[in-house]
Order: sequence, then C-alpha cells, then structure tokens
Amino acid sequence: MENLLKISSLIDAINERIGQFIKWLILAAVIVSTGNAIIRKVFNQSSNAWLELQWYLFGAVFMLGAAYTFLKNEHIRIDIVTGNFRKRTRDWIDVFGHVFFLIPFCWIMIYHGWPFFMRSFALNESSMNAGGLTVWPAKLLIPVGFVLLLAQGISELIKRYAIIKGVIEDPNSAVGHHAAAEAEAARLLEVAKAEAASRS
Repeated sequence: MENLLKISSLIDAINERIGQFIKWLILAAVIVSTGNAIIRKVFNQSSNAWLELQWYLFGAVFMLGAAYTFLKNEHIRIDIVTGNFRKRTRDWIDVFGHVFFLIPFCWIMIYHGWPFFMRSFALNESSMNAGGLTVWPAKLLIPVGFVLLLAQGISELIKRYAIIKGVIEDPNSAVGHHAAAEAEAARLLEVAKAEAASRS
C-alpha cells in the first residue's frame, strides 16, 4: 500500500504543477479575448489566427485542467442521493464509479483520441479558415488531457481504498466548496440547537 500511495503522491504532484500552469493560460485567454474584442470594435478588424488562439487556450484550460479539478475535489457531484449515505458507503460508491466509469471512459477517449491526433499531425492539418492556425496541437489536447485525468483517477482510487482501509485520513474531508458548505450547515444546525435549548 505504501508504494501505491507514493505513486498517488507523484501523480498528485504532477497534476498540481500542471494546474498551477493552467492558471496562466486562463489569464492569456482573457487577454487574447479582450484584445480580439477591442480590435474588432475599435478598428473593425479581425484575425482568424487570434480567434482560434482564444479557442485553443480555452480548450487547453478545459482539457488539461480536468485532472487538477479532480485532484482538488472541485468536480461536479450529485449528492442528492449519496449525501444521505454513511461516509464509508460514499467511499465505496466512489471506488465503483472510478473503476467502472471514469477509468474505462478515459481509456476509450485515449484509444480514439490518439489516432485522431496522429492523422492530423501526419497531414500537418491547418484550419480551414483563412489565416487560421495549425490544428493538430489542439487535437493533441484530447489524449493528453485524458491521460492526465486517467492518472488522477488512479490516484484517487488508491487514496479512496487507503481511506476505506483506515491507512490514511480523507484529504478532502476539510477542503473544497462542498466540504465548506457542509461544515457551515453543521455549524448553523448547532447554533439552532443551542438557541432552541436556551429557550426551553
């Protein structure tokens, strides 16, 4: 288990670094988008290359940032049903979801995404828009993004199993918006109970 947790920590560290880099791509996307809008409105000009760069940056943030989002436990969850279960049950649901949904889906996307990129790379595919950019770097984001997400899925699976076995504490029990909302709800409930007790 110790070796698996070391692998998990390495994956986490890699996706943490990539996530920090992605933040700068968001800034770049905002600057490019703002510049495109100003040039179009003020000078009545436009450039397909700059418009496509804007889309590429957005795609890079989305594809490369998915694993970082998963690492930080900020991905979308539907807790209407599972919120009523014990934590151990929720942990096993996570394990089931990782093994039977997330990991196979990532494998499928990598399996189909790599040849999709390679065909584009072999042709040195360029945009059909006049003055547009080369297309294959954007297509490369698909398999790379899913490789990172697959790796993070494996890391989360290792951690979840270690949590179930009591080897480690849940690193997400006190982080993320969801955990903060749960903590605030628990605090408000305690305040309400204390007020009710003081009235009686």
